[in-house]
Amino acid sequence: MPNPAPFSTMPVRPSANSLASGPVPPVQINAPLPQRDDDIVAADDTRSLTRSPLDQRWELDPQSKRGTFVLRAYKPVFVLPVFWTDSPNQTPASPVPDHHVKQSLGIQGTEALYQISLKSKVWQNIFGNNGDLWIGYTQASHWQIYNSRLSEPFRETDYEPEAILSFRSNYHALGWDGRLLSASLTHQSNGRNVPLSRSWNRVILTAGFERQGWVLLLRPWWRIPDSPSSDDNPDIQNYMGRGEVLLVRNLGHQELSLLIRHSLRFGSASHGAAQFEWAFPISGNLHGHLQVFDGYGQSLIDYNHRALYVGLGISVVEWY
Repeated sequence: MPNPAPFSTMPVRPSANSLASGPVPPVQINAPLPQRDDDIVAADDTRSLTRSPLDQRWELDPQSKRGTFVLRAYKPVFVLPVFWTDSPNQTPASPVPDHHVKQSLGIQGTEALYQISLKSKVWQNIFGNNGDLWIGYTQASHWQIYNSRLSEPFRETDYEPEAILSFRSNYHALGWDGRLLSASLTHQSNGRNVPLSRSWNRVILTAGFERQGWVLLLRPWWRIPDSPSSDDNPDIQNYMGRGEVLLVRNLGHQELSLLIRHSLRFGSASHGAAQFEWAFPISGNLHGHLQVFDGYGQSLIDYNHRALYVGLGISVVEWY
């Protein structure tokens, strides 16, 4: 006895009533099932790819909130095996007594530089559905890896913990969308003893703007004064500046950025720096990273030393 045909291919004879009422609609065997809660989460993750850069990094919109104590990217994370300068700072100095190195440190002009930077939200929606408190940490280390005469020491490590209160904004100015306002309490130091100790504390205000493919951050700051007896670098604002501007251009899988800071003073107190970075794809989330810096304060120990620096390596996190 032959096997019957599969169910999906068996002819169905319409009844007289169905013929009278019109053609029978086709049965959709592959119709989508009702969406589950986990499908909704997945859809939100997909939509996050089209969110604005500032929203992705700071969870500004209510639907972007991810809760507290989730590690997030902050500033670029990179390793530059080659970091060259035309003018190593062999005798770091500060106007404070006993903060002047008298003998050459024997530093080579080529070293390695790496930076790690993370943040995490510790309080969400402080004011209704707006206002988040973040804790951030950035560490940058200069490693004299090619200096066998000095046993490859770490020349300088700068530590920068921060507390950041961020707010979602929504206004339009000169073709830019104002999306972020924040205030941070920032400490930066190199954790070293006299004569190499350097540190300062700041209150930093940030206004973040966007337009298609661009991010602009305006960041003025005010230095919290130290007591004269504990101030390692009383003139640091005249070199590291009183504010900075960061402009980021996203070109698909590439990112270009320009950081400019200045002392906002004239005459002998007029100093600043400019830093250009280019991140380009290598494989997946791994990028090549080029950094060019010219000016004062590439690191804290060099806050009043001007030099040109060029670095090349890899990165896994960019600005935006």
